[in-house]
Formats: sequence, structure tokens, C-alpha cells
Amino acid sequence: MPNELQNFLAAATKKAADDLIAAIERLPEEKRNWKPLDKGRSALDQAAECAILNGATAQVIQNRAWQEGFDFQEFERAKEELAGDWNRLKALLEENAAKAVSAIQNVPDDALTTSVAMPWGNMTLAQIISYPFWNMSYHEGQTNYIASIA
Repeated sequence: MPNELQNFLAAATKKAADDLIAAIERLPEEKRNWKPLDKGRSALDQAAECAILNGATAQVIQNRAWQEGFDFQEFERAKEELAGDWNRLKALLEENAAKAVSAIQNVPDDALTTSVAMPWGNMTLAQIISYPFWNMSYHEGQTNYIASIA
């Protein structure tokens, strides 16, 4: 069956975005930016990471290349800014998850083994298209952990 992996990951990515949003919205507003032991990351910081990186990952998938000039310091600043406005963050998370879903769905089967140079080493396109689902699922778990101790 063609595009079986892409169809699975596209649907899983959409569900992971919805589940992450639901996990955050279950948290009381005053706990969304709370950091465990004042050292960990808040739920909103983690969601901001997902929102931004979903867009970056969609670009990597489409261009088959890491975004030239990606500024990790700007990424940290943007996360901090987004974490202060849940409505804006939620909208970007939904928008960039949709971009990732579209990019994933448009990967042909014969491109899955294509190697893409990333800052931390080469990855296949099959590995890259799994990232949005994995990252949001991981951070949903972290958000649910925060909820359990908040």
C-alpha cells in the first residue's frame, strides 16, 4: 500500500497536536508556565518548542535540507515570547502542525530513504517525518507529568 507510513504519521501528528493542546488546556492557567523545582521547563515552553519546530520540520521535509541560518538563540527567544500568550501559541501550534501534516503526506515512498544533512548528523526523510509526532507525544507526557505534580 503506497504512502502507508506517511498516512500513519500524518494522522498521528494531527492527533498528537490535538492531544498536546488538550493536555495544556487541562492545566489550570496559573500552572501552564510553572516549572517543576523552578528548574524544569513549563508546559507552555514545551508547546512553544513544538509549535516552532513543527514549522521548521515542514520546511526540512519540503526542501530536503536544514534551514540555512537557523538561529538557536532566536529560537529560545521566540519560545519565551510564545509561552507568554497561550492563544497565539495555540494558533501557531495548530498552523504548523497542519503544515507538518501536509509536508508528511506529500513525501513519496521513494524519497523515504533520502538522507538529509542536519546539524547533529544525517537523517533519512523517514526519520524526519516521524519527528513532529514523536516530539509532541513526548511533550504531552511531560505536560501530563506537570499536571500530576502541580
